[in-house]
Amino acid sequence: MVDHARDEGGRRPHGDGRHAVVIGGSLAGLLAAHVLAGHADRVTVVERDRIPDGPEPRPGVPQSRHAHVLLESGQLALDSLLPGFTAELRAAGAPRVGMPEDIVAWSGGWIRRTAPTTHIHTGSRDQLEHLVRRRVLADPVIRTVESTEAVGLAGDALRVRGVLLRERGGTNGTGGGTSGHRQRTLAADLVVDASGRGSRAPRWLAALGAEPPQEETIDTGQAYASRVYRNAGGHLGTEALAYWFYPNPSQTYAGGVLPLEDGSHLVALAGLRGQEPPTDDAGFTAFAARLPHPLLHEWLRTAEPRTPAYGFRSTANLRRRYDRPGRRPAGFLATGDALCTFNPIYGQGMSVAAMSAVALRDALACPRRRPTTLRVQRALFDASRQAWDISAGADRAMPGAVGNAVASRAADGPVGWYLDRVQRRYGGDPSLVGPVFRSVLTLTTPLSALFAPRVARAVLFGPVVRPPAAPPMRAETAGC
Repeated sequence: MVDHARDEGGRRPHGDGRHAVVIGGSLAGLLAAHVLAGHADRVTVVERDRIPDGPEPRPGVPQSRHAHVLLESGQLALDSLLPGFTAELRAAGAPRVGMPEDIVAWSGGWIRRTAPTTHIHTGSRDQLEHLVRRRVLADPVIRTVESTEAVGLAGDALRVRGVLLRERGGTNGTGGGTSGHRQRTLAADLVVDASGRGSRAPRWLAALGAEPPQEETIDTGQAYASRVYRNAGGHLGTEALAYWFYPNPSQTYAGGVLPLEDGSHLVALAGLRGQEPPTDDAGFTAFAARLPHPLLHEWLRTAEPRTPAYGFRSTANLRRRYDRPGRRPAGFLATGDALCTFNPIYGQGMSVAAMSAVALRDALACPRRRPTTLRVQRALFDASRQAWDISAGADRAMPGAVGNAVASRAADGPVGWYLDRVQRRYGGDPSLVGPVFRSVLTLTTPLSALFAPRVARAVLFGPVVRPPAAPPMRAETAGC
């Protein structure tokens, strides 16, 4: 626990009744609870929804109907926290997509389908969260309080001592307001906010007389529409597992098709503010024709829709700077989207949630430094820093982006020029620039790797290998 003694293994000795409360039962909250179970006698996860028995969507996670990927960094983090987890995920049918071999991808040009240097899992968020929940909640130290929402913090500007709760209306946690339900206090030695991008913790801290965090935002107005299809032909017209079109400042439409664990495919389409994809049948299909190539549009015309199209518009990058000094109480931490949330187009959220739990574990177990609230919060901030630099950096350059973090800095010009050269080379370079760039994007290698001497020489002085002129419907064979 933050600010408390530990044994030689980094775990706090049990028996003194220490209690940790986690607000939010999604991925970030579940993994935080798992870590805290090694440092507290009791961990309570407060969830506003009814927790489903299986891999089902729930109202508090509307984004679960949209595309989710688990990057290599997230896989490594989950296996570190829950040994054998990715093998379990694979056994449950979650597709494993090798990049670049298994995906027909466009990013200002087609990307060569050479041997994979990294893999992503593209199964549904509902499936992944269900498997994590089953593992985490099997710990007897952890209990859940369902259909209940946090409405404030107990304590003062020096220390948080609990959370104010109110049972939600209705019996299934899906709505009905909170009328007629009394407020109660759940005492805690530590409160972790994992309530998501809509976190109200800044207001709660202000109500205690503490200082809320500064917030940084970059918003392109990007909106999504997603729909699940059954492939009538049994394939995508290629042995590839997926299609994907990435946006850039001159081509702002995005989308693609990803495989799901049940053999169906999730199609996602996206456009910026004023270019939002529609959710009616004809409009959704027609919107795909705006992508740089008719590949996906033609596939949609024969695929069989299995669900309606669902829209999603909460895509702003938002970072709350709890890591900065301020008049804030001990005993309170923020993690997951409550700390830092990204434009979903970059597929970072689930992986950063897992990496943040590893950062929490390591900060609490560090034998050299006492885990004060600020130190642990800074460790959580650092876990999300690279993902923010990628997502916010890309969105800052998109037309129409707004927010208090949009303004460019002096270093952005030369760095942007260099990274533009990187992107013009990686699609056609399978041996050096491509693998390093992908490892940075999947958060397994620091951004500084792109500036290593060997890579810099290739970027600055090496030739630009032309990417394929047409969609690479077949993977390249070894030696070609």
